[in-house]
Amino acid sequence: MPEMSPATALLFLREEELRQGFELLFSAFRELDGEADALLGASGLGRGHHRAIHFIGRAKQCGVTDLQTTLGITLQSLGRLLRELTERGLVTQRIGPDDRRRRILTLTEAGQALERQLWEGQRRRIARAYRNCGPQAVDGFRRVLAALGERGPLPLLPARDAS
Repeated sequence: MPEMSPATALLFLREEELRQGFELLFSAFRELDGEADALLGASGLGRGHHRAIHFIGRAKQCGVTDLQTTLGITLQSLGRLLRELTERGLVTQRIGPDDRRRRILTLTEAGQALERQLWEGQRRRIARAYRNCGPQAVDGFRRVLAALGERGPLPLLPARDAS
């Protein structure tokens, strides 16, 4: 873990500290996604599929519009992802109970199994990092990430108290 620089301790962040922070985020995502990439690649799936599977699984069931908002992609791109996931038997779509125009997405048993496999490697890595860095670092990390996500909580995730 990088040492705290005097500039960081005073919250006077120079260009170098800001760039290092971005590069550390990039490196962390590369490592987190890298583990999943091998499993996804063997199935002919990619990171977009992974994100869709994650958020559908996390929500248990969700509407297409909520998933589109969460992923921040076009409806056309999401349609391609969902078509592939449905054809592979990983996701099901059904008509909404109150609105026939609404499509509700859920993971199939095979989709749930894949989601668990993908998440397990990431969960282990995140848990190890949290344990190694301690509760104050975890709290600070979460606050920084929340501040970077200026648009607020994702529609598919339960709102959490930031205090």
